[in-house]
Order: sequence, then structure tokens, then C-alpha cells
Amino acid sequence: MDYQQAVAYIDSYTDYEKTPVPHAAANYDLRRVDELLARLDDPHRKAKSAHITGTKGKGSTAAMIASALSFSGYTTGLYTSPHLHTINERIRIDGRLITDDEFAVVITRLLPEAEEVNRKATYGQLTTFELLTALAFAYFAENGVAFQVLEVGLGGTYDATNVIYPEVAILTTIGYDHMEILGHTLREIATEKAGIIKPGCVVITSPQAEEAEIVIRDACFRQKAKLVSVGREVSWQNLGFDTERQRLRVDGRLDSYDLAIPLLGEHQLVNAATAVAALEVLAERGFAISKDSVINGLSQVHWPGRFQILNRSPVVVVDGAHNSDSARRLRETLEKYLAYDRAFLVIGASSDKDIAAIVDELHPAFANVIATRSKHPRAMSLERIVAEFARRGTAAEVAKDVPAALARALDVAGPRDVVCVTGSLFVVAEALDEAQRLKLAKSTPKC
Repeated sequence: MDYQQAVAYIDSYTDYEKTPVPHAAANYDLRRVDELLARLDDPHRKAKSAHITGTKGKGSTAAMIASALSFSGYTTGLYTSPHLHTINERIRIDGRLITDDEFAVVITRLLPEAEEVNRKATYGQLTTFELLTALAFAYFAENGVAFQVLEVGLGGTYDATNVIYPEVAILTTIGYDHMEILGHTLREIATEKAGIIKPGCVVITSPQAEEAEIVIRDACFRQKAKLVSVGREVSWQNLGFDTERQRLRVDGRLDSYDLAIPLLGEHQLVNAATAVAALEVLAERGFAISKDSVINGLSQVHWPGRFQILNRSPVVVVDGAHNSDSARRLRETLEKYLAYDRAFLVIGASSDKDIAAIVDELHPAFANVIATRSKHPRAMSLERIVAEFARRGTAAEVAKDVPAALARALDVAGPRDVVCVTGSLFVVAEALDEAQRLKLAKSTPKC
């Protein structure tokens, strides 16, 4: 089996990223994941784990923790989703993506075991994400990974990654997203996320709304898990920024850290403090994680598509904001971190998103809007996006695809303007591809 055949095989399974269904044991039965992993000699138990869920910032926080662990000398696997360009991006060791050949080899080895699990179907059929998760565990085990940093795909309780017993469980800020799957109240969503809390583990939580915090505290009490709250036991202070990076001081439970991170936005300060809190827990548990490795690891973290500046004049920034909270943070970051005359918005979204809430947050900052759609099968119709802006008095243009939308924005934007591409990581990925094709200047402007 070659790489293309391996990807096609994975795509032949049911993919809940393309066709979401409600979270329930009938659809997400982790016993079939356990069954597959048992047939592979339980690779998920070969490494220590850090497990991360949340609504906002979980990918950035996972990348920070993995980078610091690598700088500490531990061979570290990082498993995240979704990907921007290729499926390989979801699985990496010490920053290096799984190669096409490695991907094909591991899938070839998994295939007969997965087929047998599906033939028996004792607990239902495996899904695309479940097979990918098993692939990641197998790949990490084969390469002698010491730590695996695992980002939940969706929710927590029924997520395929939730078969591990982590050294530390991290819950980044929880908000309203995937409500048709996780629930329509913050309590319901937080209950799903808190499903990663295991008996006796240490739990890190970013600052939460009171309703979510109560759920997390109750889960920790039931599981006899120690809770560390960022914002209480661990604090941070903004020390300034430019368009390359921002500086902060994190006062942890063990030490203080003067950090410079190449990720912009106030929310990334929270993510950095959360990562530090998790790394300190691992240090307390006897792992060799020094202050210098934390500082160096966070200074070198790479996480594209999150307030990433692609061009100098006009400024072109891409951000994967796809819910109301992340849209608000994007608007605030644009206003605080950049100086510009006019702002042009290129926006597309997935059909399951609350576009009304997203537009509520973004429309005050943008008089010029271009609605578009990605190639993803769940892309929202242009009509829905245009209608939401029209309700707020903004006449949005339309562009048939992301390259056309970006070309239009660049055509009308002046040198002191900003073009912001957002609404979906799928839209951002296509904008990144187009920016590379256009060879946009990557040097960044002064604030």
C-alpha cells in the first residue's frame, strides 16, 4: 500500500468530521478502540501522556507543551486535529511530521487488525478518527516516544484519545461550539470535556466561566484528582509585544518564567500560562523539565493559522476563528496588535457553525466584507453568510472560492490596510496555499 492508497483507505471509513453526529456511546464506543489497540499490543501505554481538551487554545497549548518536552530531551509525539494541508500534520515527533512512507507502512500494518475489528463489529464499526488515533499511537510506540501530547478531536468523554491515563489532563477555556454534538448549555459542553479527567490524575484548567468551572471541580472531586487553576495558582503578566512575538512573565507554583512566544493575542498569554502549569506538574512528578527548557521550548513553538501574518503591505493575517469567542478574540487582537487604515474581511465558515454569533463579533470592525467558501464538503453557503452581514447593515461581496476572495481583497486594499482571512481552518489552509503561490512578502509590519 502506498501513501495515496493509505489515505484513501482511511477516508473509506465513517468520518464524523465531515458528517457530525450526536455524542453517544452508540456512535462513539471506545471499546472498539480498545479492541484495536489490544490487537496492536497496546501502543498507547508505551509512553507518558498529556491530554488536552477545551474549546479554545487547545492546539496552541498542546504545541507549547510538546515543544518544551522536546527541549527537555524527551522524544515527544504530538497528535492534533484538524490539519491545514495534509493529514500528516496531525502526527509528528519532535516537530517532524510523519512522512508519506511512514504513514503508508503503519496503515498497512494496522489494516488487517482494523478489518478484523470491523468484521466482528462487537462494539460497532471503527471511524476515520479512531483509526487515525490508533495510527498515531502505533507510530509513537515504534519510534520510542517518551511523551505523547494528545489533543482531543472533539469533546472528551467519547473521543478516541480518551483511552489513555495521562500524567496531566488540561482543560483550556470552554465555550459554545459543536453544540449540535456536545450540548446547548455550557454545563453540558463542560461535562463532555471533563470526561478526560481520570482517577488520581492532576488537572490543569485555564480560566473558565463559573458554570464550566463548577463542572470541572465536581469531576475532580469525584475522581479524586488534584486541580490546578490558571489565574489562581498560576498567573501571568503581559510585558509587551511586536508583530513577531509577545513577552510575558508567568508566575508558576514552582518558579517564575520570562517568556517570549511567537504567537500573538491576549489568549495566547493564557495558553502559555496553562502550558507552564502543566509542565510544572510533570516536573513535580519527577520528569527532568528545567526552567530553561520551558523558556526555550515556548520561544520556538510553531502553530500556523492562528493570527499568522503573511504579508507586510497591505497586512494580510489569517486566523482559524470559528466560533463567537474566538471571533471576539480575533477582533480584539487586530485592534490591539496592528495599526491600519481600513480593514477587509474574507470569511467562510463550516455549515454547522453559529454564523450569526460570529458575525455579531466581527462586523463592527469590518466595513468591507468578502464572503467565500472552502472546498470542504461542510462549507457554509455564501447566501447564509451574506444574509447575516446584511441584517447588520453590511453589504458583503461574494467570491466563489478562497483564492478569488483573497485576490479581490488584495486588489482593493491599500498599503496601510489590513486583510483578515477567517471563519474556518479550512478557509485559512486554502489562503495559506494561495499566499504561497502568490509569494506574498512574509516580513511583518511595525505596530
